[in-house]
Amino acid sequence: MLTAPTRDIHSVQQTLRVIPNGSRPVVERLSRQLSEGQHLYFESDPARFVYEVVSGVVRLTRLHKDGRRQVIAFGFPGDLVGLPNDGRHSTECDAVTQTEIVAHRCDPLVLPDGDPSFHSVIMAAALDEISMLQDHFLMLGRRLASEKVAAFLCLLLDRIGEPLGAYRLIHLPMNRSDIADYLGLTPETISRSITQFREQKIIALEDAHTMIVLDASRLRAMAEGS
Repeated sequence: MLTAPTRDIHSVQQTLRVIPNGSRPVVERLSRQLSEGQHLYFESDPARFVYEVVSGVVRLTRLHKDGRRQVIAFGFPGDLVGLPNDGRHSTECDAVTQTEIVAHRCDPLVLPDGDPSFHSVIMAAALDEISMLQDHFLMLGRRLASEKVAAFLCLLLDRIGEPLGAYRLIHLPMNRSDIADYLGLTPETISRSITQFREQKIIALEDAHTMIVLDASRLRAMAEGS
């Protein structure tokens, strides 16, 4: 485990403090900026806080024993990441882009006098994580690489797609290698599938990180193998 980023995480944890409010502790929200590639936490670090993504995108990953990387999920604005597993983080997390997060002490998970409203947020986030993992399993189980890529683009379309007249605009924050490690494919396969969609007039590319979805219905049909 790298020690420099971990010390930085510990300094964040020490900055947070509990402010007395009658018999119930109130946790001060701490906003923090992450630069591209900066780690928020590492696998097996103590999970004393959970993190709300305010802007930008974070990447949750694990390493196989042979050193290969698996991207487990991406955290988008509004997501809560870093839910503990037996008191520790089960993945590592770093910023894909310039990212703002808000750290919340996760004591309400174990303290009966914690903030009940935040406890509800934690429970909702846990259910969302289960749903996300199920969607990821379904994505990995699709037969063709093009179906997997189409399903991933539909995920981005629903999460961060922006209206552009009759079309939808997607700013791709992650690179082809990130997508490949999420879908269990190679970057070359990702590029071929995107080229296929462009030739079929399903999407158009302004640049490597900007995509216009011309026909969302066909993209969704492609994702379903239709």
